[in-house]
Amino acid sequence: MFSLQGHKALVVGIANENSIAYGCAKALRTQGADLAVTWLNSKAEPYVRPLAEELEAEIVAPLDVAQPGQLERLFQDITERWGRLDTLVHSIAFAPREDLHGRVIDCSSDGFSLAMDVSVHSFLRMIRLAEPLMPEGGCCLSVSFFGSSRVVRHYNMMGPVKAALESAVRYAAAELGPQGIRVHALSPGPLKTRAASGIGHFDELLSLASERAPTHQLATIEDVGAMAAFLASPAARNLTGGVHDIDGGFSITA
Repeated sequence: MFSLQGHKALVVGIANENSIAYGCAKALRTQGADLAVTWLNSKAEPYVRPLAEELEAEIVAPLDVAQPGQLERLFQDITERWGRLDTLVHSIAFAPREDLHGRVIDCSSDGFSLAMDVSVHSFLRMIRLAEPLMPEGGCCLSVSFFGSSRVVRHYNMMGPVKAALESAVRYAAAELGPQGIRVHALSPGPLKTRAASGIGHFDELLSLASERAPTHQLATIEDVGAMAAFLASPAARNLTGGVHDIDGGFSITA
């Protein structure tokens, strides 16, 4: 249906082979895209570098968005190596454990600010840096969760944070639409990822999702990757500003 041959894609957030970001990177590569991938720090590098090699990533680099200058250096490398960017995949989020496991109204100001910076504002910073590299248009994707629009037990402060992310997606899509730059949020249902392990009682949510979803199947990173590759393709050139549920229909159930 479509090819991404010669397409240049940056995927941020691979932690291991179970990461949503890895599912997206693999799907993009399968369709022919050239990849740039990042890892968080030296602890993550031994897990991510072999995956980057498997994906034949042309650019590999550390990226901690909380460290001043790292994001700018990454985009400078992309500019020097490629001179352009077609797709950005932002699959990172963070909240301090003590804030994530408490009530929303009890979360600290510093914790909430850090969660918003890493989970939301970093996406906007990336889009801003990507914009001049997308003179003929492009696609910017982030990852959300349906706890943004309804209360999910134990999701706590990440609910408001993801709601802010989805709002940012809509505003960025409106602002960049005339330039042909499309912005979306991918919203998979509960997935067994390392990030999800930080949410209390997550196994209960996995079981509930499998039971209630019309397909009775949990989403996989391959499902998310397939959607990412489609949205990045010319076939989706007139789609923007969406929050795309990839959850076997779980989000439509009561």
